[in-house]
Amino acid sequence: MDIDILLVLQAFREGVGGCLTSFLSKMTWFGEMEVVLIFMGLFYWCVSKQTGTYLLMGWSGNRIVNGFLKVTACTYRPWIRDSRIVPEAKAMEAATGYSFPSGHSMNAASLYGGLAIRRNIQRGIRVVMWIMLFLVAFSRCFLGVHTPQDILVGAAVGVLVMFLTGKLMGWLELNPNKDVPIALIGIAVAIAVAIYAAFKPYPVDYDANGNVLVDGLKMANDTFKAVGWIAAFMVGWILERRFVKFTTEVGMQERFLRLTGGLLGYYVLSLIINPLIKTTLVGFAGTIATCFLQMFYIVFLFPLVMVRIRAKSTSSAATEQVV
Repeated sequence: MDIDILLVLQAFREGVGGCLTSFLSKMTWFGEMEVVLIFMGLFYWCVSKQTGTYLLMGWSGNRIVNGFLKVTACTYRPWIRDSRIVPEAKAMEAATGYSFPSGHSMNAASLYGGLAIRRNIQRGIRVVMWIMLFLVAFSRCFLGVHTPQDILVGAAVGVLVMFLTGKLMGWLELNPNKDVPIALIGIAVAIAVAIYAAFKPYPVDYDANGNVLVDGLKMANDTFKAVGWIAAFMVGWILERRFVKFTTEVGMQERFLRLTGGLLGYYVLSLIINPLIKTTLVGFAGTIATCFLQMFYIVFLFPLVMVRIRAKSTSSAATEQVV
């Protein structure tokens, strides 16, 4: 039935021309891993540290859950399951890993769904967030890279993880000294999932020419990304709580500085430093290391830099007043 629905959507996509395809291709971009991570980082730096922490924690959890489910189910992509499915070519570039559950849908559930279930956010914004979640998830089916089952489970599990994350953060507010045990549990889970993904057996099927259809370990790459992200979040979160303690209660000028400076540093890291790391650390080690640095930069390194700059600026202003 999943494949039949995709065939109907494919016929519609081919019949209506490129207008709707172009729109939904743009919507699927809003569910990509690094796009969602950047948006959450900006929220964490510039809007609300508390809500940003919730989003980053929940997204990190969702990535590890998604990775675990993918390498457990080992569900092939729709076009591998049925040659009649012809996905949109550009959408296939971001269609990495196994198919079930949809990573884009879980990313969207983390950011847009995560905000939609926050009672302290205005109702109109929450409605827009639900619409964003729907459009990102639906775009994956419309473009032919996921089945309805993939996106429904992905969105539902993603929202559930965000709900549980909210409950966990509420509990931590009452028990702030429990943050280290929670972080250790998160890191232990990440390590366990990495070991599981690296050593579990994967299905091996062949096409008519005798070529392997899917390399299981290659499909597990997204799982190793998740391990780097969640480990970095846990370490950075504890270090920031203990030694940095930055705040988003700042003026618009500093918010703008955080936005521009944070993005610049992130792109230097992603486009220059991480590629250099991948040339020395190949395979899964490089994947985990680069993703660890991305999240660690967002949660700890950049806030540390901003706090130091603010302290130095305040000290200089005080000295000038004395003089």
